[in-house]
Amino acid sequence: MTRPQRPMRADAQRNRAHVLRTAADAFAVEGLSVPVHEIAKRAGVGTGTVSRHFPTKEALYAAVLLDRMGELSGYADTLAAEHDPGTAFFALFTRLIQEGATHRGLAEALAGSGFDIEAAASAAGCNVSDRLRRLLTEAQAAGAVDPAVTFADLKALTAGCLAYDGPDPDRVIEVICRGLRPVSG
Repeated sequence: MTRPQRPMRADAQRNRAHVLRTAADAFAVEGLSVPVHEIAKRAGVGTGTVSRHFPTKEALYAAVLLDRMGELSGYADTLAAEHDPGTAFFALFTRLIQEGATHRGLAEALAGSGFDIEAAASAAGCNVSDRLRRLLTEAQAAGAVDPAVTFADLKALTAGCLAYDGPDPDRVIEVICRGLRPVSG
């Protein structure tokens, strides 16, 4: 017989939340190479505290990404509920690229860092890729996106945008979004 888990003490909850925020900031700026002991140091806790909440670096990384995916999923759901399919699709596509450009760890995950973000996000109910696929299909059905565009195309375009290191990334996103629209003729 397994014992029910005791609720986390308030101080433990605060420590966990603080470690998660600190790790999110570190991964955003420096990518996934930041060592756990450095995250603990920045959070002002010992590595044991980090390990109690996140037994491996991958678990910490997963928690950070799933937290971010949860926020992005909520954003996608709001877009779908409040806007026409084309507006919702382009807003989500743009936001994903902007997020990846400012969050190195997320960009590495989206580019295939070895962590299966889609499987973990699906299990947690916050798979942004599924939402983007659905919005793509709906935007195509509404005539806002070229019907020949595939989800694989979107992933390749996203990777290209994330690799761009020029002075005006928003201009590149704008050019790509124009290119995704149906050819009128």
